[in-house]
Amino acid sequence: MSKFKFPTAFTILFVLIILVAIATWFVPAGKYDRVINPVLDREVPVPGTYQLVDPSPQGPVEVFLAPIAGLYDPISYEANAIDVAVFVLVIGGFLMVVTRTGAIDAGIARIMTGLKGRENLMIPILMAFFAAGGTIYGMAEESLAFYALIIPVMIRAGYDSLTGVAVIMLGAGIGTLGSTINPFATVIASNAAGVPFTDGIWLRFLILIVGWLVCVAWVMRYARKVKADHTTSLVADMKEDNEKHFLQGVSTSDIPDFTTKHGIILAVFVLTFALLIYGVAVLGWWMGEMAALFLAASILVGLIARQGEHEFVDNFLDGARDLLAVALIIGVARGIVVVMDAGSITDTVLYWSEQAVSGLSKVAFINVMFWLELVLSFFVPSSSGLAVLSMPIMAPLAGFSNVGAEHVVTAFQSASGLLNLFNPTFAVVMGGLAIGRVPYDKWLRFSIPLVVILFILISIALSLSV
Repeated sequence: MSKFKFPTAFTILFVLIILVAIATWFVPAGKYDRVINPVLDREVPVPGTYQLVDPSPQGPVEVFLAPIAGLYDPISYEANAIDVAVFVLVIGGFLMVVTRTGAIDAGIARIMTGLKGRENLMIPILMAFFAAGGTIYGMAEESLAFYALIIPVMIRAGYDSLTGVAVIMLGAGIGTLGSTINPFATVIASNAAGVPFTDGIWLRFLILIVGWLVCVAWVMRYARKVKADHTTSLVADMKEDNEKHFLQGVSTSDIPDFTTKHGIILAVFVLTFALLIYGVAVLGWWMGEMAALFLAASILVGLIARQGEHEFVDNFLDGARDLLAVALIIGVARGIVVVMDAGSITDTVLYWSEQAVSGLSKVAFINVMFWLELVLSFFVPSSSGLAVLSMPIMAPLAGFSNVGAEHVVTAFQSASGLLNLFNPTFAVVMGGLAIGRVPYDKWLRFSIPLVVILFILISIALSLSV
């Protein structure tokens, strides 16, 4: 009898598209009236205006169009996730151009030599870096650029690819969960709720620090166990393939020479990522500018390494080819939201949530709000999108239970951040796992006990705060 194999991420997401399409045949279609919020410069739903509309059930044609529509609207040609997909392909090309110079491997070897016996220090340091990105500006899609950099470091340090994925995904994720000044979650949600974003900041900071400590301890515990015995790795069956893929066939015991040219290339490499963070956080860059940055950096590295035109193009295309599956999976994940919106059931789910919290006591209200935002986050994985959708409706309800609107904002961002640590509809999760070659079921085995711990801690913090 053949051994059961857990479905791939593509299959899981496509099944979810089918299930959501089926739901559009049974869930009542409805809409809120919407008005432009001058502060947010976006349309927001108006409380009390929910009304049933003509149903728009999604059939087989819409199901098969969904992955394409997840990338771009085939009718209006408006971009959906196509910009993220292109960004990922360009990153792949950039990383392969740099990798083929040997600079990354030589640099990693030098770092490992310097950290001999203290490799575990990399985990809290890197997770602090990613958490800072999450809490300051909601690092999400940008984190995809770091997987191919961090994972080889972790493998050379004696850990596995899942450790590298966890450092980035949990690091940035806990930062977003505990957002303090994140404009894409906290600020938008606070503006939509009609309160200053500084209200409730100390509770969010507490959740951030405690959550970060718990996540670091969780990852270090797993990493220490894997280093002591590789058979305990959740991806132990992929060890040789992953080493071959991420280290490009170079043995973990080899110590390559580190040349001046390697140093110059790595300086360009590090500067590129520094410009990425500065551009997003300060200059307002998004996917187009970020992709252009990596394209320019690829060409510069190719010139420094004196790669010929044919060699450079081949290297770049090889790298883009490696991340093609990641680019495609982003479109499929976005297709779930496309089907929900087209079937006019997103606002219905929001309306049901509105009804569920009306008239509850303080502690019951804030906890039910947290649970409902968890559910809504599955259907609307974008933190800014969920803030604009839910806060104008849910925040005013806080007054009926004598709860401050700032607590609703904290419940929203905590729920969104928590679910997006493993949410299959969140392209950043599925894309990061695809880059790290970590099957979704293995990630669930690793992350769900941690998610339960964080859920309990957040529930206690929210309950005490009100």
